[in-house]
Amino acid sequence: MDGGEQGTKRNEPSSSPPPHVQHLFVMRHGERLDDADPSWVPKTDRPWDPPLTERGKQQAWEVGKRLRTEGWGITRVVVSPFLRCVQTAAQVVTALCLVDDDDSSHHAAAPESSQDAVIDPSKVKVSIDYGLSELMNGKAIRNPPRGLVDSSTELHWTVPLEELHALLPTGSLDNSVQPTLSAVPAWGETTSAGHQRYSDIFQSIADKFSGENVLCISHGEGVGVSVMKLLPGVVVYGVRYCAYTQAQRTIHSHSRLDGLRAGDWELLTEPGPASGLLYDTFTD
Repeated sequence: MDGGEQGTKRNEPSSSPPPHVQHLFVMRHGERLDDADPSWVPKTDRPWDPPLTERGKQQAWEVGKRLRTEGWGITRVVVSPFLRCVQTAAQVVTALCLVDDDDSSHHAAAPESSQDAVIDPSKVKVSIDYGLSELMNGKAIRNPPRGLVDSSTELHWTVPLEELHALLPTGSLDNSVQPTLSAVPAWGETTSAGHQRYSDIFQSIADKFSGENVLCISHGEGVGVSVMKLLPGVVVYGVRYCAYTQAQRTIHSHSRLDGLRAGDWELLTEPGPASGLLYDTFTD
């Protein structure tokens, strides 16, 4: 993900629609259980992959409702395979798929929780992408498996894919989408390599779905990268749970013959309490 003009040939669309503005959102998951209850860690077999708290689920639900009310027309959600991210996606997608009593209104009252939601799952399609995984190092994975030494260690880092799929709203899963990576990155990933991975994956996902507004649900480091790649010299030093960034670009054309022609990305998100992001320019 960068600010440069995009001109790489792609193979998805067969014809080019008129120019339009594409929006890309990058969101962090909700509150994780090990933050709220540290005593959970020694009681579980999988401390590196905590679920959301009930508060975390509500955070995700509220953000999903806000994105729906604001009318951004998000039709594509791509999510990290870690449990807290998939649970976040389940809440957000349910909110985005809410059925209005009056189909002409974006502002119809929404239920207080997803349990009472009536949805149309055709409104948003979801897929899981290993490329959006957490940074695979000891800085980001707080409680890695004991005895983990190097990238050769075989381990199931995430819940089986079929179980993750079952957490998503029925009818929202798009099985036709091929993930950008076929597995979680190897253990021992450097922070710089992980940042480059996030940048590349965000760009790849946006290019793949250039005709749609896209939400990527990932981790705090990924949200930070979505800012720092567009604002060189800026350092992100705080990402609240369920904080998200929003960027936009103009898609001029996208066809099999001519490939993708797109303008520069523009970051729309400002730092502060409203966005849940803290960033600034630091100089020596």
